[in-house]
Amino acid sequence: MRIGIIGAGALGGTFAALLARAGHEIEVTARGAGLAAIRADGIRLSGGYGEAHARVAAGELLTVRPELALVCTKAQDAEAALTANLELLDGVPLVIVQNGLDGVATAERIVPGSSAVGLLSIIAANYTEPGVVRVTTPATSYLGRGDGAPDAESIRLAAILSEAVPVVAIPGFRGAQWTKLIVNMLNAVPAVVGWSVQDVIRDRRLRRVVAASMREAVRTGIARGVRFGALQGLGDRRLRLFARLPLALGQVLPWLMGVRMGGVPNLGSTQQSLRRGQPTEIDFLNGAVVREAELAGLDAPVSRALTALVHEVEASGAPLAPERVLAAVRV
Repeated sequence: MRIGIIGAGALGGTFAALLARAGHEIEVTARGAGLAAIRADGIRLSGGYGEAHARVAAGELLTVRPELALVCTKAQDAEAALTANLELLDGVPLVIVQNGLDGVATAERIVPGSSAVGLLSIIAANYTEPGVVRVTTPATSYLGRGDGAPDAESIRLAAILSEAVPVVAIPGFRGAQWTKLIVNMLNAVPAVVGWSVQDVIRDRRLRRVVAASMREAVRTGIARGVRFGALQGLGDRRLRLFARLPLALGQVLPWLMGVRMGGVPNLGSTQQSLRRGQPTEIDFLNGAVVREAELAGLDAPVSRALTALVHEVEASGAPLAPERVLAAVRV
């Protein structure tokens, strides 16, 4: 199948290499040093899915109309990327591989002639060198849309992608998006202090901040009427219990997530963007919690503070001391 992948970063590069290895014809979009590296030597993948070296067509825009397209840009870049490739995407099935809550809705608005589904990937991959991706944690990805059972199109697309990497079509996709948002609360603190996720979780003081951000996000989802989907060992019942726990007990949740990551340092996608000197998608992670809390008539002070701290690191280019986090987030 001819598959276009818009955004060949950590996840886009992973899917491109694995789909090419499975025999699909791949064209990717990239920019700057990443584009130059892919044109010169393809995409080199290592880690959890084994070794792959995929020489794929690459450009700033797609040049051939695909039969299927994966949108793997950062959330803040999705609208511009879809608009730039609109002529070749209209009528093409779209799989939106993004964090946050708005990806499918954005695709449906920009490309109304296409059918769009979302894909939640728990794969942890480091992309700190152009054209080179290392998968630190392989995982099943989850595909769907809306609140109901998976439709025929979702099942079909999951089967195609599963030729390269495990993908499951799931019911209640909106609730699963919220669960992924909770998982992504692991991103902000490591990005601010410049540590791996595992190192942050091992620090008792910073682990408490992470747990507080996760609990705040869960309480916001509950206030918005969300039924959390099952994802990475988390689900509605467990998250609602977590929301009621004091932080002293709630810290076990990020601790367990850190244990599952294993020993290979996981930088998190937000920190990887900072290390590449690129804007982060923090406004679609902790920033989304702030906006959703406001819609529910609540406040989200932890996520608001962490969002501001990440933007401070974006502006300065240097991580902050853990004490700055503790001073900004009093929990």
